[in-house]
Amino acid sequence: MRLLFLAVLRAHTGNAVTAERVRGHLEAAGHRCILRDVSDLASPVDVADLLEAQHCEAALALHLYRAGRLLQGHGVPFGVIFGGTDVNEDASQEEKKEVMGRVLQEARFAVAFSEPMKDTVLTLWPHTKGKIYVQSQGIETTPNAAFDWNSFLQRAEIQPSANSLRVFLLVCGLRRVKDPLYLLDAFSEWHQEEPNVYMVIVGPEVDPAFTREVRARVVRAHGVRLLGEMPQGDLHAALKRCSALVNSSVSEGMSAAILEEFIRLAKRLLKDPVLGKELAANGKAYVNRLHSCEVERATYQCLIRDLEGAAEE
Repeated sequence: MRLLFLAVLRAHTGNAVTAERVRGHLEAAGHRCILRDVSDLASPVDVADLLEAQHCEAALALHLYRAGRLLQGHGVPFGVIFGGTDVNEDASQEEKKEVMGRVLQEARFAVAFSEPMKDTVLTLWPHTKGKIYVQSQGIETTPNAAFDWNSFLQRAEIQPSANSLRVFLLVCGLRRVKDPLYLLDAFSEWHQEEPNVYMVIVGPEVDPAFTREVRARVVRAHGVRLLGEMPQGDLHAALKRCSALVNSSVSEGMSAAILEEFIRLAKRLLKDPVLGKELAANGKAYVNRLHSCEVERATYQCLIRDLEGAAEE
């Protein structure tokens, strides 16, 4: 089946990564998945022309408002995947909420990344009951075996030392929604107490104005370093070597870190190696159970079969 897949494909964002992964799942099942950035489509008319030119029989949208609204009224069956900001941000604006409700009315199915997200959607749009599926995002890592940790530390202007060195990585594109500065002052104070503790922010410059703000704050901070984008394999290898990964966000659904008590809990983690091993084992088990790419692949392939059946009706 030929499937049009609309998504927000801005570089270095979770939506872009998710869209590419889902496309891979669908093409592995033998479908032709035509992925397009909604930023390149000015109106539903552009989508209608694209559907006709590509002979698409069905469609899929990642992000209910920005992508889903473009699929209404074309006569092709479609499904939607919630992006996070559509539920957490756009739904607070009445006009957008109304549009999203109409999209959900027409959609054959919708995919939420978590049970709480599903509950929020059901509260906002009760008529969606029965068509929302929960599928956590799949996670795969491919660490580069040739990665040099000492070279990474030198690049971050951190002097390699014995086992006492503690590095926390915060991985994100530099944009306000990721809030990479939230822990900066607290980490700076911690580093002055314990000079072996560092926080390294790794990620591309997505928002130029905000990047300048981050750079200015980091220069004045103690024990905080800022690095640019890294190849994915190197980044995954660095994550294996660091003491912990820090995740932060103002509104995105996939950020579940409780940062308000972070330093106290981080100190406890470093002082208790048994706790660290337990958290690592539990985290790995959690990912294997709820973020399996194999399960994610099977879910999307099953849902697309529903669109395939609808297209044949």
